[in-house]
Amino acid sequence: QVQLVESGGGLVQAGGSLRLSCAASGRFISINPMGWYRQAPGKQRELVASITSRGNTNYANYADSVKGRFTISRDNAKNTVYLQMNSLKPEDTAVYYCNADIVSDYVGIRAYWGQGTQVTVSS
Repeated sequence: QVQLVESGGGLVQAGGSLRLSCAASGRFISINPMGWYRQAPGKQRELVASITSRGNTNYANYADSVKGRFTISRDNAKNTVYLQMNSLKPEDTAVYYCNADIVSDYVGIRAYWGQGTQVTVSS
């Protein structure tokens, strides 16, 4: 079975930084685009950033609210995607979820989600 395991969340003061990691494990053939989403209380889940299968950061996509502050990257040798979050604001407080389209020989291509990691930014 394929799993996405996130780490790196926590409590930080406004203006601080955090780095989230998400590692894929299990049996699969390849990982297509990967991304980070977040969901704040009472709000819908929203895309924060995504990156192509090759990990070309020049083609990464970002929500307008995080452009210039967050950076997504991936290490295909480690099957891991990262989200470097700088200049954090209280409005960045949310549960952050990793997402990946993964190809396996038993279910084909399927979207997987991590369990979520809490990020809390205090003012």
